[in-house]
Parts: sequence; structure tokens; C-alpha cells
Amino acid sequence: MALRNTALAKLNGGSFDVLIIGGGINGAVSAAVLAGRGATVALVDRGDFGSFTSQESSNLVWGGFKYLEGYELLLVRKLCVSRNRLIKSYPDNIKPIPFVAALDEASPHPTWLAALGATGYWGIGSFRTHRPRYLSTEKISEIAPMVNTEGVVGGIEYYDAYLPDNDSRFVFSFVRSALDVGATAVNYVEAVGAERRDGRWQVTLQDVDSGGEPFTCTARILINAAGPFIDGVSEELDVKTAHRVVYSKGIHLIVPQITPDERVLAFYDDTGRLFYVIPMGRRSVIGTTDTRIDTPYTEVTDEDREFLLDQINARLDLPEPLTPEDVIADRSGVRPLVVAAGGGDQQDVDWTKLSRKHEIETDDAASVISIFGGKLTDCLNVGEEIADEVERLGIPLEKDTHTWYGEPAKATREEFYRQARLMRLDSLRDKPDMEPLSDRLWRRYGRRAFEMLDEIRQDPSMGEDIIESADYLRVELCLAAETEMVTKLEDFLRRRSKITQVIKEEDVRSSPGLHEAAEILFGDDADERLAEYWGSLRSP
Repeated sequence: MALRNTALAKLNGGSFDVLIIGGGINGAVSAAVLAGRGATVALVDRGDFGSFTSQESSNLVWGGFKYLEGYELLLVRKLCVSRNRLIKSYPDNIKPIPFVAALDEASPHPTWLAALGATGYWGIGSFRTHRPRYLSTEKISEIAPMVNTEGVVGGIEYYDAYLPDNDSRFVFSFVRSALDVGATAVNYVEAVGAERRDGRWQVTLQDVDSGGEPFTCTARILINAAGPFIDGVSEELDVKTAHRVVYSKGIHLIVPQITPDERVLAFYDDTGRLFYVIPMGRRSVIGTTDTRIDTPYTEVTDEDREFLLDQINARLDLPEPLTPEDVIADRSGVRPLVVAAGGGDQQDVDWTKLSRKHEIETDDAASVISIFGGKLTDCLNVGEEIADEVERLGIPLEKDTHTWYGEPAKATREEFYRQARLMRLDSLRDKPDMEPLSDRLWRRYGRRAFEMLDEIRQDPSMGEDIIESADYLRVELCLAAETEMVTKLEDFLRRRSKITQVIKEEDVRSSPGLHEAAEILFGDDADERLAEYWGSLRSP
């Protein structure tokens, strides 16, 4: 907790160029670019970083193939370019992956049109991915034998990308990047009031984790990156905007591995909407749905679960149909979709035709920048546009050297793998079908993985697993405790890692290593944090 306490002390009474409200992907990338270009930056979130919409995605980095249906060619082009940049900048964290779409007679588009669209999509993306291809029913059975081809008339294969780890960890990488260059970022801190005085914002903040008296800081510019709560923050700041958001609920179910290779299966459900089977290591993710909802707070209902299981069971030829007992975990969140303000309530919006575009609005007089909508794929574009607006409002920034994002240089990576081979790091693992430790540690931690090698050399027990079946080492928890601002146990189990997404809740709770993990993360507060976590699981 030392990292968080230090950040709180800097925040209390601090004076900043920019204060960002919201630590999802939009807020995190804004903090990274601005701090990386020399601004003094503070970032607060009333929950954990990436703990709301940004932890409920499909873990996909894609250009929006389905947006071609609405002829949004410029949006698709922009997203494809951003996808290509992310693949190039994060070669170990963002991987190209084939999508196999099986089409039947009820699909909204014939196979020839889908194949034409895939070719156009490839071209719009500057031909940077593998060439798409038409698939016969026989070819689908060959490359994806688990697909039930009864009624299938053909299909297509095209490429996008995905995150082998989890979305919220990717979000935190931008927060960590901002911290590394001097930003002040604190989770579980809520902005409870703000007033404009003498050309600066005086913001009242509250530590919602430990309580205590409210405190203040000041900033020249506020960035409203509150995601689905952006409209409420705008109202509190008395800022009028030309846009607002409406909500689309999406869910995912995580089940035992369906596809033995890294391949996404795509289908149209009975309502004509696309859904997917996405790999997640030794698990598969089924989703997502698309349901209009009037609140940002969602949950997976029995009806949601039954719908997705019925849809996937009808389209896969499995030894046994999937049942609710096969569901290891689920995800439920809203997409904040951008519409024009003053255009009626949510009932008046044809939300099924809305895309995941973003809009950035600036109130020059109030020095407030608002980020509406967006998605993970678009994050670099959002960051650069925010930097442009901050400069326009009078905050000078250093030249953009593009070092605020991306993985370390190739030479640094090669040196890590050289050291890992010399100490025979991968020999610490004797579990079948497990990713090599060297790959996993480098992908998750980059330069900080060198420190882990040193710790394991000095103390081999640091290379041991802590939580059974979780595939996390003692050294990883030690590093998380020091550098990742883990404040609650869920922060580590759900967001810095994906443990509770790939292991059933009851198995995590009964793991003999859970208490040691809490002791490493929280020291003397371990029992309190464990009790807090178990209490949250019992809450409705």
C-alpha cells in the first residue's frame, strides 16, 4: 500500500496541469500521453483502474468488421489503422488471430457478400493482416471440427487481434506508464465536488477506501473520462455538452476450452447479431450479447446465461452440451454509445445501429475536456486527440516521441530471454499445456521482469506458484504489492490478473495459498482484506 499512500500524499493539496476523472481505458491513455509529454497529471477513479466497462470487453482488438454493414468506412479505416499500430507496438501483448465465421441460410448476408466484405476489410486495413478466404462447409469441418455444419452453407476466415491476458491489465499498463514518468494516479478516490476559481479548478476528493476527511487539489484542466458516468459528471461540473451516452449491455460466459488452437469462432445468433467463441488460454469466452438497458449497472441473469448457452450448443458439435454448471465465470458490462444530446431519451434511440466511435468535446471557457464512447482498439487515437486539445487550451507539451505506449525495444527483449535461458527459467514448469514462464513474465511485466529473474536467482521459492491452478508465482505477487497499487484483493484476482475469470470462485476461496497471497499483498491487513473480499462475494 506504500505506493498508494505516496500518491495520496502528492494528491492532497497538489497543483496539476490536468486532473483526469475516470481510470478506464480513456482516462488511463490520457494520463500516459500527457505525463509522457511533460504535463503534471493527476488521475483518480472512485473504483479500481479499469474496474467497470474496461474489464468487461471481449479482449479483442479489431477494426469493426461488423460496422461495414452500416457503411461506416471511415470509422472502420480509423480503427484498422489503430489496430495495426497496436499490433506493431505490443507484439507480445496483442496477437493477430483468425476469425472463422460459419454462415447458415438464416444468416443476414450470403457467403459471397461476406467474402467480399472480408476482402474489403482487409484492404481498408492496408493489407496488414493475413489474407482472408472463403471457406466451404468441408473446410470449416477440417479447421474447426467442433462446429456443427448442419445447415451451414459456407463461411469466411479473416484476421483481427486479441489480448492473451485481460483487458483491465492492459488498461493498467497505461496507468503504470504514467506513474513511471511522474504522474499521480490513485484508485478508490472519488471527486465529490469541483469549483472554478481564478482560472483553475479546485476539486474536492474523498478516499472511499479508508475514509477520512475530504481533501482538495487544483488543476488548470479537467478531463471527464468517466465512461458510462460521463453525463452525470458533466452535470456536476455544470458543463453543457453536444453529446451524451446510451447503454448497450453485453455479457460473456467463460467455459472450459472449446477450441484447441488460437482461433475465434463467429456465428450469427437467432436475432441476427454476431457472437463469438474467443480463446482465453485453457478457457473459452462465449459472447457477447447486445441488449438495450437504461442503467450502467448490469449483471448476468439466468435468461442471459440460458440464451447464450442455447445459441452456442446449437452451433457446436460437442460431446456433451454446455450447461450452467460448465460456466466458470461470467462478465457483464455496458457499452457507452455516443448520441447527440437533446435527442430524446434512450427509448428513442435505435441503439442497434450505433457504433463504438468516440467523440471528444472541449468546453474552452470551463477548460473541461469530455471523452464520449470509444473502445480499447481506439485508445491511441484518443490519447493523441486529448494531447492536441490540452495543448490548444494552453498547456505546452513536449514533442511526441511515441514512447508513452508500446513494449520495450527488441534488444531489451532479447536480453531478457538470454538471461531466462541461462537460469533455465522455463524448467521451473513441468505442467503440460502451460505457456513457458519466460513468455508469460515478459508479456505481463516487460522491463520489470528482469527484477523477477534476480529475485528467483536469490530465492528459488519466489518461482513457486501461490494459488493452486492460477499459474501466478510468489515473485509476481511481491511485485504487484510494490508496483501495481493493489488496494483490494479483487484488484489482483480480477484485474491485475484474470484468476477469478479462469478458476471457479469456490476453488479460489478454498485454495490454501490464498491467505499467503493476501499476506504478500497487504501485510498486516491481510485478514481484513480477505474478510472484505468474502463479504463482497456474499453481497447481492
